[in-house]
Amino acid sequence: MALSSVSTPSGGQIVRINHHPLPAGSINCQYTLSSFHYGTAGGRKIYLQAGLHADEVPGVLVLHHLRAMLEQAEAEGKLRAEIVVVPIANPIGLSQTFMHDQLGRFDFATGANFNRHYPDLAERLLPLVRSTLTNDAAHNQRVIRAAMAQLLDAEKMNTPLEAMRVALMRLAHDAEIVIDLHCDFESVLHIYTAADYQEQAEKLGRYMEAEVILVADVLGGACFDEMLFKPWLYLQKQLGHQFPIPPSCFATTIELRGETDVSHQYALKDAHAIYHFLCSQGAILQEAPSLPSAKCKPTPTPGSATIYAPEAGVLVFFGKPGDRVKQGDVVCEIINPISGAVQRIVSPVDGVMYTHRNLRYATRGMELAKVAGAVAIRSGDLLGA
Repeated sequence: MALSSVSTPSGGQIVRINHHPLPAGSINCQYTLSSFHYGTAGGRKIYLQAGLHADEVPGVLVLHHLRAMLEQAEAEGKLRAEIVVVPIANPIGLSQTFMHDQLGRFDFATGANFNRHYPDLAERLLPLVRSTLTNDAAHNQRVIRAAMAQLLDAEKMNTPLEAMRVALMRLAHDAEIVIDLHCDFESVLHIYTAADYQEQAEKLGRYMEAEVILVADVLGGACFDEMLFKPWLYLQKQLGHQFPIPPSCFATTIELRGETDVSHQYALKDAHAIYHFLCSQGAILQEAPSLPSAKCKPTPTPGSATIYAPEAGVLVFFGKPGDRVKQGDVVCEIINPISGAVQRIVSPVDGVMYTHRNLRYATRGMELAKVAGAVAIRSGDLLGA
């Protein structure tokens, strides 16, 4: 159950704040999600969140600056959609510190990745909506979103983490645009999206100056954004020959460079880019700036090659994220300081090395870097741990 409050920013416009208490995992230990609501509910809806992996902070600062822009837009009567902002999407992970290190990717209690195992509603929706769909696409959108809410309300929530997953999906399930802000170890800005939404992703990518856009309809692991766009793709495939079911949830993940790329300069730039994208989508009544030139062409997520450490040792990278590499180019060296052995690690594909590890000592089997190639080379779970 959400608890509501209101806030009056300096501009005098009232912002609705909902607090969503999660069930206590232990006595007197309870976490709360807070959502900020701009514009009028009941029509178009946009949803943005940050910090789902709680030690990934760049997006939290971006939403801090974006909220000020949204407050101003609302005060000027420019909003044409409800815009929901959750600046801290994972209070559980935010509290996790071990030996002075913040660890917000995996739940201490269960070991689960905070961005995996979200409720998969796709197949369960089919019997709920089949008999009530018509030739009216807008009606079908309403029916499907109502059925999603019904399933989420009935979802089991045995742990605080399960309750948090459901609460986040409940906030986002009826949004036409969902933006989940993350970051990587050391990285250039890159975006994950589904093929049906590639056009919107390319426009977003141009505003964000993304250097890589990764496209796949199936990612694996039941991550947050996939579980929001998957129902529409599934129902369109199953029933689209009978009823109009348009793609109705552009859910995307933006990786905002690296973990330490937290600055007002970056955050303001990214907040303005997201704001301009929302203007271009008609959610804000303001002319969007001309689209910047694209910095990349989309590539398949299955074409992303992960490079692993074959041995342990000191890790020395030869390039930086954003570099273009050819198959066989040396990406890094692993040096054994005992034997003196030096092992050169090469790229398995042509493409952009868009992220690499922020540690400089590699253990055997550790992920070292990722290269976005143009040809699919993988299947199954594309995201890993």
